[in-house]
Amino acid sequence: MDSEPETGIDTPLAAANPAVEIVEELLPPPDQMGLGSFQSVAAVCLCGVFAFLNLYVTQPLLPLFERVFHASKGMVGLTVSASTLGVAISAPVLGAFAERMSRKRVIVTGIIALSVPTLLAATSPGLHALIFWRFLQGLILPSVFAITITYVGEEWEHHSVPLVMSIYVSGTALGGFVGRLTAGLTAERLNWRWSFVLLGVLTLIGAAVVARWLPAETRPLPEAKQTGIGEELKAMLVHFRNPRLGATFAVGFGMLFTLVAVFTYVDFYLADAPFYLSTETLSYLFSIYLIGLIVTPVGGYLVRHVGMRTGIAGAIVTCLMGALITLSHSLWLVVLAGLGLVCTGVFIAQATATSFLRVAAPEGGRASAAGLYICCYYLGGTVGGELPSYVWDLGKWPACVALVAGVLVVTLAVALVGWKMPKSTQA
Repeated sequence: MDSEPETGIDTPLAAANPAVEIVEELLPPPDQMGLGSFQSVAAVCLCGVFAFLNLYVTQPLLPLFERVFHASKGMVGLTVSASTLGVAISAPVLGAFAERMSRKRVIVTGIIALSVPTLLAATSPGLHALIFWRFLQGLILPSVFAITITYVGEEWEHHSVPLVMSIYVSGTALGGFVGRLTAGLTAERLNWRWSFVLLGVLTLIGAAVVARWLPAETRPLPEAKQTGIGEELKAMLVHFRNPRLGATFAVGFGMLFTLVAVFTYVDFYLADAPFYLSTETLSYLFSIYLIGLIVTPVGGYLVRHVGMRTGIAGAIVTCLMGALITLSHSLWLVVLAGLGLVCTGVFIAQATATSFLRVAAPEGGRASAAGLYICCYYLGGTVGGELPSYVWDLGKWPACVALVAGVLVVTLAVALVGWKMPKSTQA
């Protein structure tokens, strides 16, 4: 068993937003104590809901898009990976630019801006236009979730941050589920264009509620830094020289690759023989995603006792078992055991990885390390949404599972080698 410094995994569902562990250590205690008003906490939760309402919304629609646009699985898969690519590109850069701007203003403006490409997606004359609007959604999304994380860390008392952050991350999980369900039900009963219209209207309503309920920030904004963007990027790249950080970035890449690949291409598997699930039924599958609300805090408690290196190994093996179980021709086994174990493993792995980031990153470099982690994390989702389409032609779902299993084995090996603690911290 590893002997590691006490870090803890305080925030559940880090898979939804992997930087949540970093913020609270970067700031001195604020003046505001306790949880504050119901409206302020609810507004933070809604920020999570509306940030992730649109991110993976096309997953249950992919078999439908394949028929409507007469396109390949790889092309319709771009409606998922384009948005995660947008997040990967903009998250580190937007965080630097928004550092000295009003947190509330950036968040509310971001939600309003997000509604624009969402509504315009409904007007797409073809698949390429839809992919473009999805990419634009991804570019805008970090203005909501990344700045909300900073806002919570600044505006709540240090010991209240984990609870408020867990409420926020629960909102991200709820938003991801509601977005997929809304899109699937609307597309089945009306058409796919109305899915984006409804989501766009909901996003605008969310912006109005957040603008009314979210208190203006009380902490003064940071002073302008003298370093240029080039110097900041150069300082970030130094993190790749740290083997433990490099391994952590690889874990983030591998875990979102797994989550996106499995939940994107299992739709094609379940829409075909012997299941023949409809678009509406496919949208219900994503309710299994809510399992993270329960299993991640429990997993965090267990990881505290076995150590993070052992914990990450157990989480990745759990993912691997779940992926293999999805090869079953029993729908209940595929969904409850297969997809359930994949979710469980990914969520616990991401919570563990973000906690390990606090240990691996040097003091004063945790924010930039978190930015790189987010970038690698969503790059993994981008590749996971596209690469399996090439192996599908070779062997359909079993070939995709083999690819996911290979990525998980490599991720496990990298974690076991790269996450070795320095001798000075070992028993």
